[in-house]
Amino acid sequence: MYAIIDIETTGGKFNEEGVTEIAVYKFDGHTIVDQFISLVNPERPIQPFVVQLTGITEKMVKTAPKFFEIAKRIVEITKDCVFIAHNTSFDYRILRTEFSRLGYDFKRETLCTVELSKKLIPDMPSYSLGKLCKSLGIAMNSRHRASSDALATVKLFELLLNKDLKKEITKSSIKILEDSKKVLSNKVLKFIDESSIKTGVFYIHDQDGKIIYIGRNKNIQKGINQLFSRSSKTTKSLQKDSFSISYEETGNELFAQLRFDLAYQKHKPKFNSHRKKKLDTVTFNSANMIVVNKGRHLGEKAVVLIEENEVLGIGYLDFAQHLENIEIVKKLITPTAKNMNTRYAVKKHLDKGGAERIIRY
Repeated sequence: MYAIIDIETTGGKFNEEGVTEIAVYKFDGHTIVDQFISLVNPERPIQPFVVQLTGITEKMVKTAPKFFEIAKRIVEITKDCVFIAHNTSFDYRILRTEFSRLGYDFKRETLCTVELSKKLIPDMPSYSLGKLCKSLGIAMNSRHRASSDALATVKLFELLLNKDLKKEITKSSIKILEDSKKVLSNKVLKFIDESSIKTGVFYIHDQDGKIIYIGRNKNIQKGINQLFSRSSKTTKSLQKDSFSISYEETGNELFAQLRFDLAYQKHKPKFNSHRKKKLDTVTFNSANMIVVNKGRHLGEKAVVLIEENEVLGIGYLDFAQHLENIEIVKKLITPTAKNMNTRYAVKKHLDKGGAERIIRY
C-alpha cells in the first residue's frame, strides 16, 4: 500500500516552515482507496513569493485546522504505507518536522518518484513534476496546489509501476530516509536538501570555506546521506567540522571519478582516506582518441581526450559541435590529474564498454 503525498508550505528558513496545505491519496497500486485533503493553519506568516506561486493566502488558512488537529488522521492514513512524493526528501522532512514539534517521531518507508522516473524514463528534458507530466501527457489542473500535484503524482507512479515489470527497481528504491539509530542532524538534512539527486561530486567545507571532504556518487544526495549515516569517530568529527556543502553534476560516473581525482590531488582534504593503491602500468589500444560519454543534459556530450597514451583532459561539448574537430575539443577540455589513477579509471571504463562512442585520429 502506498501513501502518495504533496505538501505546500509557508516557505522561510530551513526547518522553520509550516504546512499550509496537504493532500494524501492512499493507493493500492491500482485504485485510490482513501484520501485526505486539507488546508492547514501554519500559525506563521506565508512568504509573499509562496502566495504568488500557490495562490494560498493567509486569509484562506486563517480558519483552517492547525496541524495538531489533523496529525492523527495523517498517521492513520499513512500507517503501513510507503511514503511517496515527487522529491520525497522535502515532503518527508516537512512532515517529520511538524510531528517533532508535537513530540511524535513520524517514520515511514519512502520512495521518490523523481529518482524512480530517472531510472525508468531516462533522458527526459526535465524531471520537475509539471514538465515531466506535460511530456508524458498527464493532466494537471492546478499546479502547486496539494491535491492537484498529489493526484498527478499518483498517475505518474501508476505509469512507473506499469513500466517496472519485474518490480525490481521499485523495491530497491524503497528506503527509510533516517534509520532510527542514526538520526541525522538538521545541518546534515540541510546539506541533503540543498544537493542534487544526479551523478557527480560533492564537497564538504569547514567554516573558513576550506574543503575538508570530497565524495562522489551516482546520486549526490544518497552519497551525502550514506557518508553521515556512518557511526565512526571520523564521521562524527567531520560532521562537527562541516559548515557548508557544494557540488557539481558530472553527467556520468567516469567524469565523477576524474573530477574527484583532480580535486583530491589539489586539496588533499583531511577527512578523506589517503591510502595509496598500487596500480599496474596502463596503456590504451589507441594512442590518440576522443572518448564520448553522456553529458549532464540532453544535447550535451562529455568527452575525454587521449593523446600519446596520456589523458589530456575532459570537457563538455554541445551535440551540434563537431566532435571530430580535434582543435575545438582541445580548446574546450579541462586538464585532468596526470597520474596512474586517471589512466586506470579511463581504461577500466573503456574495458567495460562504457563509452558511447570512440573517435580515433
